[in-house]
Amino acid sequence: MLVHGKTIVSIVAAYKAVKSGYQMTIMAPTAILATQHMEEYSKILTTFGIQCELLVSGISKKKKEDILERLAAGKIDVLIGTHAILEENVVFHNLGLVVTDEQHRFGVRQRKIISSKGENPDVLVMTATPIPRTLALILYGDLDISIIDELPPNRKKIDTFAVTKGLEQRVNNFVKKQIEQGRQAYIVCPLVEENEELNLKSVMELADKYKQEIFSEYRVEYLHGKMKPREKAEIMEEFKNGNIDILISTTVIEVGVNVPNANIMVIENAERFGLAQLHQLRGRVGRGEYQSYCILKYQGNSEIIRQRMKVMQSTNDGFIISEKDLELRGSGEFFGTKQHGLPEFKIANLFEDMEALKMVQSLAIKILQKDPKLEKEENKLLKQMVKEKFGNRIEI
Repeated sequence: MLVHGKTIVSIVAAYKAVKSGYQMTIMAPTAILATQHMEEYSKILTTFGIQCELLVSGISKKKKEDILERLAAGKIDVLIGTHAILEENVVFHNLGLVVTDEQHRFGVRQRKIISSKGENPDVLVMTATPIPRTLALILYGDLDISIIDELPPNRKKIDTFAVTKGLEQRVNNFVKKQIEQGRQAYIVCPLVEENEELNLKSVMELADKYKQEIFSEYRVEYLHGKMKPREKAEIMEEFKNGNIDILISTTVIEVGVNVPNANIMVIENAERFGLAQLHQLRGRVGRGEYQSYCILKYQGNSEIIRQRMKVMQSTNDGFIISEKDLELRGSGEFFGTKQHGLPEFKIANLFEDMEALKMVQSLAIKILQKDPKLEKEENKLLKQMVKEKFGNRIEI
């Protein structure tokens, strides 16, 4: 198994932490991704005598008790898991390194909880979502930032096509042709304004249509966020093993899943997604030796939709895409500011006012170095404003 990119960086960091006498933990946003990490970490680290274990919500009570007991006794070196790691009864013997994968999926408070399980552990935060370098300075201003901007060796460029409804039949024929050659396909449904019931309905309707009408001769399955973790893991395992030809899904598959034989990504109603998310979804294919394709099916003819489709077709550079996404959609929608604990800026625009924001950031760092609790007379008004704006989300 070849491991590339941020995953191998975290494995090397885990090796160093454990060989220095510490435990290490990595928290992933989904059980599917955590399980994949477990496979990758174990294959490399067990050869060095490093004990890895997986903690996700689907495991049995007896298994969980055994893991917690061995973890507290220091018999587990690397704990890989989901939000289950945040629970109070998860106690480490000597935690020295904390890794959060897909950083933007975790809130500030969650990262704080996991870090508090050790005595000032080192923290590595990772994301495959390309963040504009300028925006990264604001979001992660208190961290040292490293960027991997090269593709793994032998990774082919993914051909991207944006098509309207009139070309649907051609798209279906193309998918059939690829499956006949032994490949597999993802078909992703859009979010319907954060409404889970509608999302579920759209996946189920599409799955029925594809299963019974369009791709009836192939093995078609679906995946959505409301399924039990075990069900999702079983379907992903079947897909990875080549027992499913077409996987219909919500964006639950956007993070981290690695299926080298899948070479087609069809995204329904692509106009409903941000460019960064489209790029993230596109990255699920092109992971093997086969030429891969991303087909963006969109509706509407507005100038902004056309611009966004053009960007996706013209570049595979995630940083260019994320800059354009920020420019076209504004900072408020870029990730969903609530996830970051960031308020909407009323007088600044992250894209247009970056120089001013960088200057303000450096002043903020100086103030906090001299007066971290904002107790000095000169900072009392500032402290009051911070409290009013952020409430209990920030401790001062």
